[in-house]
Amino acid sequence: DAQVHWFSILNSFMIVVFLSGLIAMIMIRTLRKDFQRYEQQDYLEEGQEETGWKLVHGDVFRPPPMAGWLSVFIGTGFQLTFSVIFLMIFACFGFLSPANRGALMQAMLFLFVFMGMIGGYTSARLFRTFKGNRWKSNSMWTAMLFPGFTFSIFFVLNLFVWGQKSSGAVPFGTLVALLLMWTGISAPLVFLGSYFGFRKAPFEFPTRTNQIPRQVPEQPWFVNAYLNILVGGILPFGAVFVEVFYVLSSIWLHQFYYLFGFLFLVLVILLLTCAEITVVMCYFQLCCEDYNWWWRSFFTSGCCSLYLFVYSLYYASAKLQMARAVAFMMYCGYMLVVSSAFFLITGSFGFLACMIFIRQIYAAIKID
Repeated sequence: DAQVHWFSILNSFMIVVFLSGLIAMIMIRTLRKDFQRYEQQDYLEEGQEETGWKLVHGDVFRPPPMAGWLSVFIGTGFQLTFSVIFLMIFACFGFLSPANRGALMQAMLFLFVFMGMIGGYTSARLFRTFKGNRWKSNSMWTAMLFPGFTFSIFFVLNLFVWGQKSSGAVPFGTLVALLLMWTGISAPLVFLGSYFGFRKAPFEFPTRTNQIPRQVPEQPWFVNAYLNILVGGILPFGAVFVEVFYVLSSIWLHQFYYLFGFLFLVLVILLLTCAEITVVMCYFQLCCEDYNWWWRSFFTSGCCSLYLFVYSLYYASAKLQMARAVAFMMYCGYMLVVSSAFFLITGSFGFLACMIFIRQIYAAIKID
């Protein structure tokens, strides 16, 4: 098994090296040529076309539609990301025993609850950057959206288990305790983080936004939004799908997973791959004078969660034997929650990488 893990990590590492080389080619060769042309006073010569990404400097930082929802998703994604990172660190140092499955779930639950301040801070500061002013409403949705979605699915599935009179049903007292943790600890921490985040200055951008939006020209087929999003999710999932198999086996086939060091390396590779593929796709989009990158950057890297959910259905049909419909419903419900968390984590990290990249390239040119 260790040898398979090493081959998996080597495969993932080669994907990261390939993407890093692609980004290096863009940043060193293409962008350098762009900068040299922009610095010249008459860089347009006869028969020479203008590079498109500078043309949208007055619109590239325009707040996106439904900016409040985007800030909520990003804030929740950062809350989940920090929770998973700390969980991996504790597991790697031996603070959590893999033989005790409940300890891992409890640790993840407590970490998510106490990371609410990070989620609220990120969401509120981004919401203010988007010129939003209803920070309390933004905080409420950040505190309620993902936990409410998860609790609703968990509660409905538990009702079906109760209906089967199974001993695996969660007691009512545990559900009340979860509600109290959510409303009594997590939500107040989110509001506290939002209070400090909204008081901070918004993120600064190197260019000013025009009052009148620029018309986006007709796009070629290879930068179609749906195509780019679907393609962007393939490489991140391809970098981790071997490890996904072992994690699913440890959860659903009652096997023990001890290799948390491998899992942490795969997590780092996953986040790097999400960041790099999103930057590449975003650069191609800006070169075609399409400045609507906010939501697309989030969905491009987050799309790997779609492949995760589809692969989990294939895994269920190939490896698991579920005689009852309730068992299949529970499997799909739990994997839907896991895929949703995966979507928020990868989408938020891709969005962050894209925003840093765009700020850097527009700060490096002189705007008339």
